[in-house]
Amino acid sequence: MKIFTSNSQKIGLLGEDIACKFLMKHGFSVLERNYTKKWGEIDITAEKKGKRYFIEVKSKSVDSLTSVTHETENGPEDNMHPWKLKRLRRVVETYLISKRLGSVGWQFDLLVVYLDIENRKARVKVVENIIL
Repeated sequence: MKIFTSNSQKIGLLGEDIACKFLMKHGFSVLERNYTKKWGEIDITAEKKGKRYFIEVKSKSVDSLTSVTHETENGPEDNMHPWKLKRLRRVVETYLISKRLGSVGWQFDLLVVYLDIENRKARVKVVENIIL
């Protein structure tokens, strides 16, 4: 298990915990967290209705959730650069091969977790079916 020491790592871990709770609340089974290879990492692997979901989690600390809208500019999802997507595709392919899941339907989603640490609240934004 990874040990997180920096503030940004702790925020990232908290965001992943909240993302897992969000997914379970919406009927997903969380199968695995932090599937890591040299070339990348899948934050969460989940399943729902026989389909596999690979989830990237981006967490951001905000002063107030009221200032967060679904159209927030320059949000964490803007960090999904083409080279990052290419690396994630390679990790997903590796996962599917290693688990012998070649014929299983799958999709890649992004969960953006906005954290209001002071008020102990969070908001989750879902970006579904990202093309890798």
